[in-house]
Amino acid sequence: MTDKISVDVFKRLVDLASLELPEGESEYLRKELNNQMVSVEVLESIPVDAETGTAAHGIPYTAMNSPVPREDVTRQDPHREDILKQAPELEDGYIVVPDISHEELD
Repeated sequence: MTDKISVDVFKRLVDLASLELPEGESEYLRKELNNQMVSVEVLESIPVDAETGTAAHGIPYTAMNSPVPREDVTRQDPHREDILKQAPELEDGYIVVPDISHEELD
């Protein structure tokens, strides 16, 4: 079986996520991620009728069993200033993050 996530692609993903992994752990995680990709492929191969609706735990969502959506309420974190003090760079009160290249990962 060919791995969907090669060593080079995995190294790029680890770099993008700014992770530091020991060599043994890195290879273990890459293999586990490839195993999960196989599981996703198996799930995708299961035929599902186009009329099958969204369900959770085999129970379709209906007005009878779905909770009423909560109202979205915005609120300022009371520790906002303390959090912002920890950021390496700010611009107009926002944390500046590095750009991530949009190059193809092969």
